[in-house]
Amino acid sequence: MGALRERFWELPLDALTREEWEALCDGCGRCCLHKLEDDDTGEIHETNVACKLLDTGTARCMDYRHRKAFVPDCLRLTPRLVQQVRWLPKTCAYKLRAEGDPLPDWHYLLTGSRDAMLEAGACVAGRCVSETVAGDLEHHLTDWDES
Repeated sequence: MGALRERFWELPLDALTREEWEALCDGCGRCCLHKLEDDDTGEIHETNVACKLLDTGTARCMDYRHRKAFVPDCLRLTPRLVQQVRWLPKTCAYKLRAEGDPLPDWHYLLTGSRDAMLEAGACVAGRCVSETVAGDLEHHLTDWDES
């Protein structure tokens, strides 16, 4: 494990090392929630239903390293994919940096603690349910930006 460069998050995404790329993630868990797409409008609707590997109490993946073996459609974000994926939350560090915007004030790289993200309501920890018990996704629609 190498050292992270000072203020590496201000660099272009394609200049980051793999370790820096991984460290950029704030761990909010929103990308691990199921989304529904309206067939008529293409609009993306968020739910509070988490992937079976997401620990709903901490919003951390329970087997991040091997997640693709258990959830084949889990997306491995890359700098190119960040530009294409429409459903990333507006607070996503990858999305913000790809657009040249700064990290949110609550981001742990700025505050030194993930508590600020929890206090800002930007994390799904304790506010989501596993897909293993959720039932129909249509009953779990939410607007995380308004919660």
